[in-house]
Amino acid sequence: MRVKIFSAFLVFTAIFPDLPAIAENIQHIQRLLSSKQCPNCELIGVGLVLANLQGANLEGANLSGANLSRANLTGANLSGANLTGTSLFGANLIGANLSGANLAGTDLRSAYLTSANLTGVELKNAFLLGVVGMPSHVGEAEDFYWLGITEAKAGHYKDAVKYYNQAISMKSDLAAAYFARSMAFADLGNLDAALTDAEKSREIFVSKGSKKGEELSQYLVEIIDLRLNPPKPKKPNQFVQAIGSLLPSLLRLAF
Repeated sequence: MRVKIFSAFLVFTAIFPDLPAIAENIQHIQRLLSSKQCPNCELIGVGLVLANLQGANLEGANLSGANLSRANLTGANLSGANLTGTSLFGANLIGANLSGANLAGTDLRSAYLTSANLTGVELKNAFLLGVVGMPSHVGEAEDFYWLGITEAKAGHYKDAVKYYNQAISMKSDLAAAYFARSMAFADLGNLDAALTDAEKSREIFVSKGSKKGEELSQYLVEIIDLRLNPPKPKKPNQFVQAIGSLLPSLLRLAF
C-alpha cells in the first residue's frame, strides 16, 4: 500500500510540479491571517482583497502579483517586501513601513500613504493616480505631474499647484507641468502667474521642437491675455461664455 501511495504521489507531483510551492503558499496565507506574523513569507499572487492586516508583519515577504486592493494595512511592516506588480488599489497604508520595498509596477491608485515610511523604495512604473498623502521626496517629476492632473480634474486646484511645483522643482524643463500649472492658476484667478507659466511652457516646447506643444501653449497665452485685457464687446456675457468654453477643449487636447 505504501508503494502505491508513494507511486501515486510521484505521478501527482510530476503532473503538478509546483504543488509543494502551492502548499507552502497556503500555509503562509493561513499563518498571515491567523497571526498577522508572516515575515519573509512566499505570498506570490495571493488574493487578499479587503483583508484586515492592520499592524501585520510582512517584512521581506514576497507579495509580487498579489491582490491587496482596499486591504487595511495601517501600520503594517512591509519593509523590504517584494510588491512588484501587486495591486494596492485603494489600500490603507497609513503609517505603514515600506522602507526598502520594491514597488515597481505596483498599483497604488487611490491608496492612502499618509505618514508611511517610503525610504529607499523603488517606484518605477508604479501607478500613482489618486494617491493620498504621497511624500514629496518620493517619485519622479512625471509622477507628481500626473498627481497634479488628478487633483485638477477633481477641482482641487491648490493641491494641483503643489504637485506641479514639485514636478517642476525636480525637472525644470517639464513643459507640460508649466502648461498644467498655468491652467490651475487661471482657475484660481491668478492670471498673471497663469500667463507667466503659459509663456514658459511655450518657450520650452519651442526649444524642444514640439510644434503641437508650441501651438497649444500659444493658444493658452492668447486666452489668458484676453482675460487680462478684455475688449469691450457688445454682449459681454456671450464673450465670457465663449472664452470659458475653450478651456475644457484645451484640457482634452493637452492631456
